[in-house]
Amino acid sequence: MQKPILTLLSIAVFYSAGAQDIKPTGTVEYVSEELSKIIKKNAEVEVIAEGFEFTEGPLWVAKEKMLLLSDIPANTVYKWTEKGGKEVFLKPGGYTGAVERGGFMGPNGLLLSSDGKLWICQHGDRRIATMDASLQNPKPEYSTVVGEYNGNKLNSPNDLILSKSGNLYFTDPSYGLASDSKKEIDYQGVYKMSPSGKVTMLLDSIDQPNGIAIFPNQKTLLVSNSDPIKRRWYAYDLAEDGSIESGRIFHDASDASEPGLCDGFKIDKKGNVFASGPGGIWIFNKTGEVLGRIKTEGATAANCALTDDGKTLFITAEKHLLRIKMR
Repeated sequence: MQKPILTLLSIAVFYSAGAQDIKPTGTVEYVSEELSKIIKKNAEVEVIAEGFEFTEGPLWVAKEKMLLLSDIPANTVYKWTEKGGKEVFLKPGGYTGAVERGGFMGPNGLLLSSDGKLWICQHGDRRIATMDASLQNPKPEYSTVVGEYNGNKLNSPNDLILSKSGNLYFTDPSYGLASDSKKEIDYQGVYKMSPSGKVTMLLDSIDQPNGIAIFPNQKTLLVSNSDPIKRRWYAYDLAEDGSIESGRIFHDASDASEPGLCDGFKIDKKGNVFASGPGGIWIFNKTGEVLGRIKTEGATAANCALTDDGKTLFITAEKHLLRIKMR
């Protein structure tokens, strides 16, 4: 089984280490010339919104031309548009209980289902839920997609992805558990839920599974580990039935000197990976070769989102939302 889990306090201390109210700056580090085909050499990292508590889970909604993002401590889903800027979209977004609680209680990973519904990883409610209202008229009314495994409550679902065949993959670390919450599963798991609703545990060997995504060919699952010692991304071959067949280290950043954990990430249509990690956003090609990094000074990058055309990358970095325009 696992080594003892990180406490909520240790996570909070890590996330607050660079959380002074300082506007972050960003620079692009080109490790390979291949990156210049993705990001122009004169690309600017912009701060487009601020005043959050801790941002996560960005999701670009092309049809509405808006970005949705989670503020976990604020228990709020915000939206950002070019015209309206930052606006509250949903509150409460991740904890709907009547008893007041603190910590990382709010929403995290966001996803649009195949029928256009918003799915939310809700730390406080310990589930993945769907918003019952429409995107055009959002309301904090939810139904549970998945909240248990073998009759036990999940820890605090963190991130999620749907395969083209309809399988839901999600990570369930311990970050969102309150100090007085009863942990009913004694590991931090990676799970698959089939279209029929059957939940299968795929992995219990990653210390703190966090970000998750599938490569465009639907043959490889990528998972990040937010353990401060094993700062790694792992790749797993997917079988025809959606289970995993074998695994390997995609990239190991454990020796990186900069602060930051391996957190959320996105994969573009060509298989390039944009992953939050030590020092900012790491950019890999599909084989795991480092092409470069978007280094964020003054704030730890936690996640990112791409527009459908791949021309814009949004970065959630503590109290700020950043943007960089690409080729």
